[in-house]
Amino acid sequence: MTHRSPILRPLMSAVAALPLVLGAVAAQAQEVTIKFSHFLPPNSNFHKNVLEPWCAAIAKDSGNKLKCQAYPALQLGGTPPQIADQVKNGVADIAWTSPSYSTGRFPRTEALELPFTLPPGGLAGSKAMWEYYQKNGQEDFKDFHVLAIFSASNVVMSTANKPILTVDGFKGVKLRSPSRFAALFLTSLGGTPVNIPIAQVTESISKGVIDGAMVPWEGVPTVKLHEFAKSHLDVPAGQLKFANSLFAFVMNQAKYNSLSPELKKVIDDNSGLATSAWAGETGFDRVVPANHKLSADRGNALLKLDAAEYARWVKASDNVDDEWVKEANAKGANGAALLEEARALINQYDK
Repeated sequence: MTHRSPILRPLMSAVAALPLVLGAVAAQAQEVTIKFSHFLPPNSNFHKNVLEPWCAAIAKDSGNKLKCQAYPALQLGGTPPQIADQVKNGVADIAWTSPSYSTGRFPRTEALELPFTLPPGGLAGSKAMWEYYQKNGQEDFKDFHVLAIFSASNVVMSTANKPILTVDGFKGVKLRSPSRFAALFLTSLGGTPVNIPIAQVTESISKGVIDGAMVPWEGVPTVKLHEFAKSHLDVPAGQLKFANSLFAFVMNQAKYNSLSPELKKVIDDNSGLATSAWAGETGFDRVVPANHKLSADRGNALLKLDAAEYARWVKASDNVDDEWVKEANAKGANGAALLEEARALINQYDK
């Protein structure tokens, strides 16, 4: 019989248990929490109907090895235009942001922001946006791992008092603009654009700083715009939008690279064309009827621009496209070709 030293017994027991300990550590190491940042409050449509379902999907698909920790309302600091840099620098792992807030940083995809470029709703525009990004916009987002690019619902002109129904109606009117190209659009029609974050819209209206705002329909209740505006003007049925803000899910590339192949697949399976289309339709389009009712129930007027006047607005803002083409060309891109590509994709997906 072999006799072991009393000193060696605990050591050998520890060695025998080591594989179990390492296995537990490895299993724990596979659990990853993703810091997800955005600029809207936790009661916003985006947070409830896009972020939370997306995070639930990756948790389910990964067997709860991949989870989100949400940081809404700029809880990680900064301003909406700085969210992209938070992801690039690793302050956040994923963010929902609008490239439209960072003028000039994403020059090729700015073609998607131009007036009267996208069809109504979010679904068709989101599909076209993803394909456009795949073909023409990857250089713009080389600092990120892009998960989705999508369109919101129609941007409407909500005014506190008199609705704007003609080009002449813009004179002396100050409206919040969601992007530089929307600002150029307003200027071309004779209005005065004011660049403020969406969270400051209602306070600015109540203080008389602005007379109204251009805000996507799903954002109206988020900032309680229906409580301060008396009318909401949209394009005629089936016509191209007044303006559009580009939205994106962007991920820190190093964070994505650090994931196991299994968890990378979970992210990949919840990215791309299908996710972009889902975000545009389920996350945005489906809440618009309820927001229409919410506004109408307060006595707000839901208006459509007259078809003849719509044509005048389109013609009056033609110079915005021309200015963008010149800027794109100056940055080494073929602006005219990119704009043609964007419009061809819109027509392809506008069913």
